[in-house]
Amino acid sequence: MKWRLAIEHVTTYEYEGDVLASYNEARISPARDSSQMVLDHRVDVTPAASVMRYTDCWGTAVSAFDVHEPHRRLVIAGTSLVETVAPDPDTTDVDWEVVRDEKFRDRNYEYLAPSPRVPFDGPFREAGASLAEAHSPRETVGAVSAWVRENLVYEPGATDVSTNAWTALQLGRGVCQDFVHVALALLRAVGIPARYASGYLHPEVDAVIDEAVTGQSHAWLEAWTGSWQRVDPTNGSDVGERHVLVARGRDYGDVTPLKGVYSGTGAHSSDARVTIRRVA
Repeated sequence: MKWRLAIEHVTTYEYEGDVLASYNEARISPARDSSQMVLDHRVDVTPAASVMRYTDCWGTAVSAFDVHEPHRRLVIAGTSLVETVAPDPDTTDVDWEVVRDEKFRDRNYEYLAPSPRVPFDGPFREAGASLAEAHSPRETVGAVSAWVRENLVYEPGATDVSTNAWTALQLGRGVCQDFVHVALALLRAVGIPARYASGYLHPEVDAVIDEAVTGQSHAWLEAWTGSWQRVDPTNGSDVGERHVLVARGRDYGDVTPLKGVYSGTGAHSSDARVTIRRVA
């Protein structure tokens, strides 16, 4: 079944003093792939700025812009119309010998190595080995997803964007990015290439047509087990029509929706809101 989703993602920065210039990158543009079609998309900036678009090394669309006039408020608005379908069922699986081959590991090094938010020392290696012992690589992905939900409680505010997998596991709580980071650590520890995916999630399984709801920036993972297997460890489900992919990378640091630097005095605060509406 196809879903057509209208998404508005607005982030507002408020500054205590005048900002003389700012340099920014936004990763809020839906991706184009076999399971989703981008029918319309734009990024608007206030104060007005020219937006340059490029694709980063992970395949993510980036909107880069500079603001060179004094301002105390910066608003970035991404609006999109996307048509999604559930990926075709895929049961592709490979033997452990395939993913442990030296040439294969070299080709997939970025998604097998530790990254800033995905360290995998002793505890992850031990838990991962236990989960993989009686399973094929594909089965291990499902076992890891279930293990993460057994060992983490979903609790907004318990962590922040700098929290890594080990800290989240010690706390035993976190949000979607923490669930994904812990799962990535376990999968990489046993030699399964795994990458962080981010985007949006419509919160309602039975969404009412034309009803606008508060959406969610969301994270899930993709693991290679003969093909890229998409799994949402926070919800314990495959990735489907309600998910809209924006970015992929090694961890959250590669897919941060907005990042930048500015020249000015005083602190700043930010507010991000996502509204999502199923239109067909």
